Amino acid sequence: MLTPEYPSGTVRALLDSSHVSEATRAALQARLEAPAAYVPQFLAPDAYALLEAVAARLFPQPDRPTQPVPLAPAVDQRLAEGRADGWRYDALPPDREAYRLGLGGIQEIAQALFQANFADLNTTGQDAVLKALATGNPPGATWQTLDAGRFFEELLAELTETYYAHPLAQEEIGYVGMADLPAWTKIGLNQKEDREPSLSS
Repeated sequence: MLTPEYPSGTVRALLDSSHVSEATRAALQARLEAPAAYVPQFLAPDAYALLEAVAARLFPQPDRPTQPVPLAPAVDQRLAEGRADGWRYDALPPDREAYRLGLGGIQEIAQALFQANFADLNTTGQDAVLKALATGNPPGATWQTLDAGRFFEELLAELTETYYAHPLAQEEIGYVGMADLPAWTKIGLNQKEDREPSLSS
């Protein structure tokens, strides 16, 4: 069964309408117009390339082979700016340290299981590395002091939030909640605002 989605261009059309606030429009347009090339601001180049490879495996985008929704840049930018959710698991160090350690630990798992770098593995090998991480007891010295399960949970949550905050992903799942002006009034079952496009399936 196909997931319902709005027709291509729906989000861009709504962004040009009066139904989207200026602040929301600016944020979403910045995501749409983000340059394809990105120079990491916080992570070392090798660590950033690894994050890109991990993100590509957790969120494969075969329908966007030339310009996928960028995930690693948002993580790197957040870390560079020192932004956080305002809380963290006590089993994990602060985010910057957690990402540095955790990405290094992913390489340790790949080396322990396959004697290769994560990015050089095929999809089956990469999946095995990520599964070992997600189970919470992977090989590698890093994971003797860093909680693997919690790190994977935080990594996956951040990548998920980043993906679905992008207008193209919102269009893909049939979400137009950003078009909230003047208000949502038709909230009953199967009721739709005039500004809501018809879903395709």
